[in-house]
Amino acid sequence: MEQEWASELKTGWVQRVASEEASLRALESLMTEFFHNCTTNERKREIEELLNNFAQQIGAWRFCLYFLSSTRNDYVMMYSLTVFENLINKMWLGVPSQDKMEIRSCLPKLLLAHHKTLPYFIRNKLCKVIVDIGRQDWPMFYHDFFTNILQLIQSPVTTPLGLIMLKTTSEELACPREDLSVARKEELRKLLLDQVQTVLGLLTGILESIWDKHSATAATPPPSPTSGESGDLLSSLLQSPSAAKLLNQPIPILDTDSEYVCSLALECLAHLFSWIPLSTSITPSLLTTIFHFARFGCDIRARKMPSVNGSSQTTVLGPERGRLGVLAMACINELMSKNCVPMEFEEYLLRMFQQTFYLLQKITKENNAHTVKSRLEELDESYIEKFTDFLRLFVSVHLRRIESYSQFPVVEFLALLFKYTFHQPTHEGYFSCLDIWTLFLDYLTSKIKSRLADKEAVLNRYEDALVLLLTEVLNRIQFRYNQAQLEELDDETLDDDQQTEWQRYLRQSLEVVAKVMELLPTHAFSTLFPVLQDNLEVYLGLQQFVVTSGTGHRLNITAENDCRRLHCSLRDLSSLLQAVGRLAEYFTGDVFAARFNNALTVVERLVKVTLYGSQIKLYNIETAVPSVLKPDLIDVHAQSLAALQAYTHWLAQFYSEVHRQNPEQFVSLVSTALEAITPLISNKVQEKLLLSACHLLISLATTVRPVFLINIPAVQKVFTRITDTSAQRLPDKPNQCVILISGPCQAQVLVCRALSNVLLLPWPNLPEGEQQWAVRSTNHASLVSALTREYRQLKATTILPQRKVQLEDTKVIIHQTLSVLEDIVESISGESTKSRQICYQSLQESVQVSLALFPAFIHQSDVTDEMLSFFLTLFQGLRVQMGVPFTEQIIQTFLNMFTREQLAESILHEGSTGCRVVEKFLKILQVVVQEPGQVFKPFLPSVISLCMEQVYPIIAERSSPDVKAELFELLFRVLHHNWRYFFKSSVLASVQRGVAEEQMENEAQFSAIMQAFGQSFLQPDIHLFKQNLFYLETLNTKQKLYHKKIFRTTMLFQFVNVLLQVLVHKSHDLLQEEIGIATYNMASVDFDGFYSAFLPEFLASCDGVDSNQKNVLGRNFKMDRSLSVLSVRVTLLYQVLFDLFQDLPSFTQNVHRLVNDLRYYRLCNDSLPPGTVKL
Repeated sequence: MEQEWASELKTGWVQRVASEEASLRALESLMTEFFHNCTTNERKREIEELLNNFAQQIGAWRFCLYFLSSTRNDYVMMYSLTVFENLINKMWLGVPSQDKMEIRSCLPKLLLAHHKTLPYFIRNKLCKVIVDIGRQDWPMFYHDFFTNILQLIQSPVTTPLGLIMLKTTSEELACPREDLSVARKEELRKLLLDQVQTVLGLLTGILESIWDKHSATAATPPPSPTSGESGDLLSSLLQSPSAAKLLNQPIPILDTDSEYVCSLALECLAHLFSWIPLSTSITPSLLTTIFHFARFGCDIRARKMPSVNGSSQTTVLGPERGRLGVLAMACINELMSKNCVPMEFEEYLLRMFQQTFYLLQKITKENNAHTVKSRLEELDESYIEKFTDFLRLFVSVHLRRIESYSQFPVVEFLALLFKYTFHQPTHEGYFSCLDIWTLFLDYLTSKIKSRLADKEAVLNRYEDALVLLLTEVLNRIQFRYNQAQLEELDDETLDDDQQTEWQRYLRQSLEVVAKVMELLPTHAFSTLFPVLQDNLEVYLGLQQFVVTSGTGHRLNITAENDCRRLHCSLRDLSSLLQAVGRLAEYFTGDVFAARFNNALTVVERLVKVTLYGSQIKLYNIETAVPSVLKPDLIDVHAQSLAALQAYTHWLAQFYSEVHRQNPEQFVSLVSTALEAITPLISNKVQEKLLLSACHLLISLATTVRPVFLINIPAVQKVFTRITDTSAQRLPDKPNQCVILISGPCQAQVLVCRALSNVLLLPWPNLPEGEQQWAVRSTNHASLVSALTREYRQLKATTILPQRKVQLEDTKVIIHQTLSVLEDIVESISGESTKSRQICYQSLQESVQVSLALFPAFIHQSDVTDEMLSFFLTLFQGLRVQMGVPFTEQIIQTFLNMFTREQLAESILHEGSTGCRVVEKFLKILQVVVQEPGQVFKPFLPSVISLCMEQVYPIIAERSSPDVKAELFELLFRVLHHNWRYFFKSSVLASVQRGVAEEQMENEAQFSAIMQAFGQSFLQPDIHLFKQNLFYLETLNTKQKLYHKKIFRTTMLFQFVNVLLQVLVHKSHDLLQEEIGIATYNMASVDFDGFYSAFLPEFLASCDGVDSNQKNVLGRNFKMDRSLSVLSVRVTLLYQVLFDLFQDLPSFTQNVHRLVNDLRYYRLCNDSLPPGTVKL
């Protein structure tokens, strides 16, 4: 049978020898074989090719029509529908009109006859195929398409089918794919909009009739003691006893068919609401009906459901009933998401909010049977998600317009939101609600800043709610109140934002605390500090339980319950310390004096806690549960240091206020803090604690900068330790830094930065003459000399003969030294000239050593990478201090070393490290070419030559994005900062003629650079495309690139052509908007040339479209300027109209229309059978 079917395909359908029945049996056999587990991939490919050949045959649809009506094989039916789908969407233009009529007639009849027996996915596919025909032919050739759908909906027997057709029509016609012309898309949307009122009326009628029918038969339950839901809050929300009574009606019991019809109607509404504008077509009765159905989602009571045999049984509401609530909320959210609300719709909007908040009250109401949380746990999770989405939309989009309505009680709403938030059954639900509160607090903050006159009145209105929110959020982050939930949070697995679930929970909670602090600082502080104080007392009291044992000190708390309580208290203290640190910014600036005492209290406690932890060394103490309590103690100590670090800006302001009067208190705070830090700067201290101490030291040295810092014994001790040759490094072994990049080696870098900043940064509040630069310069030179002793002893001549082990040791020295030096330079790159001068004087010998070593390591890409990083930092921060001769020497050395062979080796053979080396070299050149003045201009020819003759040929054809972004940024910098190297305007000519005379120089180099930019737009890398398009647009904005004669006459329309081709091929669709704007900016330089020359040439070069279609594309893009004009008045009017069409939005719209219609015409033409005559 299969051979007959295959043979039939070969000889064509005209000479077919097998009957339709035989073909069907063969097809069923093939489809069953294709989906059988034992069928090989090779055999599947054979069958697939056979089926594809069949689908391409003219007249294949007739067989498929027979297959659909005669088979019950799902595979065959789905395949047959796919053949129809392909025919309609890709070949419809070439189908004879008689065949089209037959298909339009037969498929709906088939659907009507079999829709109840077909599997749902086959039925839906058949509906989609019929809608596809409507998409092509309605209303001209398929005038009763939509009328048929309305008739199906109105007939009770076919209502479900009609609703499926309606939803599919909304999906496929309102926002069609690109396989239609723009004119057809616009026509379809207009046709649908004309039907909206009728459709919404029908859907309203269906939902209302089902509700009323079942409400009339529903037995009214007896009143319960807790059923008084129309209390004060409900009355204030609805402002209408009748509305409250209506919403308090019992929810009807729907039979299965009615539930199904309602769910289809609500799905239709949700999709319609996604694209129709808000208007009076959306009637109050429709909104009320939708809210009736939204109640299904929040009803969890058991119901008496009639059974088949006439008796009754008690069941919990089924999933379909809960789904009605979800679908109704989806409808509401579609309306809520529209920001543009017509004035006449605002009253409807208010009614929606009132009714939704009735539902919120219903959800959050406690009674004897359910707590709020248990009620939420029993509701459908999707319903809760939809309800939360509604609340987010309300606060973010509509609160500002609704708050002004006196009949809407915002404070009562916040009370409901509070209950809803803090009874969420899942962590994700709680996170989402915190986001809503964050939106509300942002709104309130911005409102207060814009209305300073009645700030107090606004705050007083919300004060109670905010204090309640703050207290509850603080409780939620404490194990003392919320242990069960907090222990469920994962504190190990990192998410995409590199934070654990616990860290995310704490961060979001603290953001809410901080925003409340901004609004109510006094209340927030008085709420938080006592809680912190309670936990601090426990921590500070641990000293009495420390006893000496044989191996050291031990914490004498062993009872399981005591250990658990201590664990919870320490976790809470850690969280509260983070909270206190997060609030530091609200004690500085204009409010410093007003909140001074509170901040001083906090800082004194933090200093005391950090010193206490360091003195009794709780981080090294033995505990009964070391896996739990030891990490807790370390974390508390680290968080206390981090919290104190957050207050260094406050300390800096304190220093500036008191430096000339009574500084003893300030000196005491800083000195004590340093006493707490120095014992921790040791390789025997855990990494987390060590790094916290280092960061606090840096902040004191960089942000506070007290003049006495270098004289404090604790700092001198660290200074001695770092400069002492015998104990220079924090790690125990020299190569430990290489292994633990983020560990002790990072600490080494941080400590060196802190000590360098102590000596380099100017002291605040002191004149230049009192800065003691001479002494500090000497000390800094000593510091750097000690840090670089081994490095400066390296000689280029002795490195190459080294054995592997020696070479690795040398690399370790280079890595450690350059890491420290690079960090020191980077930290002062934005500081005063004097600081940078001293820094370079100290580093000068090391820099010269680095340059001497560079050639020896040119083939060691890992070392070259580090050296170039160091030189890049030098160029960015100290190029002025290095001086011109030495800078020239460095650049020339690099240019000599990076030959084409070396560049090719680095890029092609050394992988990502080699590419990084080249990228950093190009970054150094970027810094050089940006330098103003004439000093480095002699290097421009060499830099451009390197780019265009050495680097570009290597990377041009590579698909990898490596190096390309840096190369094009360098070329952009060359053009942007050295424009006069290419274009020299004559000032005299400008004065005489009013137009600058362009004198083009180095034209060949300019053209080569532009050609490279053009080539980059033909490559698939979207990031490079976006970057380079931005560069061209910037050059046009700043330098009028597109207006320059060379660009305008030889390149302009080449670039436009490339950009349009990119749009046509859809290779960079994410950048449609940017490409459209760039195309406009280029075309606007010469609109006459664009319309008269470029556009006709572009269309003439387009294959796959005929001349008539090209004419249509051209006409649709422009207003034809060649029309004969009868009078000057008409000419002027026409010119005004033409100019109106040259604005950016109109032009880009025309560009996208051209691209869409060109693709559509090609699709149509590809679908025509061979030999078709096109008129």
